[in-house]
Amino acid sequence: MGLLTIGAFARASGLTPKALRLYDETGLLPPAAVDPESGYRLYEPAQLDRARLIARLRRIGMPLAEIRDVYRLEPAAAAEAIGAYWRRVTVDTAARGRLATLLVDDLSGRGSTMSNLAIRHAVRCETGTARDTNEDAAYAGGSLLAVADGMRGPGGAAASTAAIDALRPLELAGAPATELLTMLADAVAEADRTVREGATADHQPVTTLTAILRAGSRLALVHVGDTRAYLLRGGELVQLTQDHTYVRSLVDQGRLGLDEVAAHPQRTLLVRALGAGEHVEADLALRTGLAGDRYLLCSDGLSAYVERAALASALAEPGADPEQAAGRLVDLAYAAGAPDNIACVVADLVPAS
Repeated sequence: MGLLTIGAFARASGLTPKALRLYDETGLLPPAAVDPESGYRLYEPAQLDRARLIARLRRIGMPLAEIRDVYRLEPAAAAEAIGAYWRRVTVDTAARGRLATLLVDDLSGRGSTMSNLAIRHAVRCETGTARDTNEDAAYAGGSLLAVADGMRGPGGAAASTAAIDALRPLELAGAPATELLTMLADAVAEADRTVREGATADHQPVTTLTAILRAGSRLALVHVGDTRAYLLRGGELVQLTQDHTYVRSLVDQGRLGLDEVAAHPQRTLLVRALGAGEHVEADLALRTGLAGDRYLLCSDGLSAYVERAALASALAEPGADPEQAAGRLVDLAYAAGAPDNIACVVADLVPAS
């Protein structure tokens, strides 16, 4: 059999001509030859096996970068890589499903939403075993919850404190639910300016920030960096924020597996932080709180060293109030070695008395 035209090769492989042109441009599946006069791509029949494998991997959503790696492996190793990829997809899909359920609940008003909710909270901020100073900061009040993790030298502690101090006036502002996001966004922009103004010729400190501002049952969430917000609802723990880190971007691009993040040498490298650039890019979201919700805001000194299942277990422990839950979380961090500083806020939404 002679060379196949791109149309014939597409029909035989299950790929479209458009996809074949893309795979040629990226070097994943170049043609065997290109007609010098017409410019048509021509393929060897022997290339069909590779093309069909690519088609099957694309149908399960595998990114091109991972497909290139899989194709270079021996069959047994390729099978293992595909299995690992699908396990990551399954975990990610389950997490997205939980978030979708929460979103449906928020938008439909399902559940026991009420405007007369109150917050019961606890705050812990502890120095890690490998640290001489603590650059973390945390705050909890009737309307505002916040954690921040400063870094880049001696100004880190001042940066995290300044970021939270910029949000504190919101506690007394009495923000209406319709203005929560606007007020929080403005306060974060002010926090970013304050942190940048604290830079010197020798040091440019930065800080992460994750905060919640509440009005009744409406909660505005802002997030920059790798501090995190979690929600425990109905016994299920859901991560509400996504880390703004280099390794998280690799995961999103399909270039790194979730199981490889903890061992990556650049796992703590941030791609977003207050004070890092001319303007801050923060994630903002508006939620509806339910009586019985328990929120956890924490620095990576907790989330990076305590497994998610252990976090969930500590937060869901029967009868444990926020103070007891926060204490248990700190104990878990120290049991894991606590090389980094630990900041956490545990807050329960309860009916106002």
